[in-house]
Amino acid sequence: MLKDLTADNIYIVCGHTDMRKSIDGLAALVQQQFQLDLFASSAFLFCGRRRDRMKVLLWEDDGFLLLYKRLEDGKFSWPHNEQDITREQFIWLTQGLSIDQPKAIKKVAGGVDIC
Repeated sequence: MLKDLTADNIYIVCGHTDMRKSIDGLAALVQQQFQLDLFASSAFLFCGRRRDRMKVLLWEDDGFLLLYKRLEDGKFSWPHNEQDITREQFIWLTQGLSIDQPKAIKKVAGGVDIC
């Protein structure tokens, strides 16, 4: 289900978040700390102190969806800088990989001129 996430923007909340927070607590954190629109097509990712648990907060047309993932073995490679990530980087993150994959082929911006 996490791989089929339907959000235009995916935001990572860096640092650790209290994983006891529910939808209301996480929504208040997004609005107060980051001044972002909760009702846009955006997903917000939170990670606990141990980095083995992740929550995803997402607004659907009729209410909030809160997804929770706990790794049985390993830790999420949680980034240190707040950033917008791509869907591909989101999938890597949920699989326990770093969002900075040095061997991944980067997308080229714009077209290529052929002479």
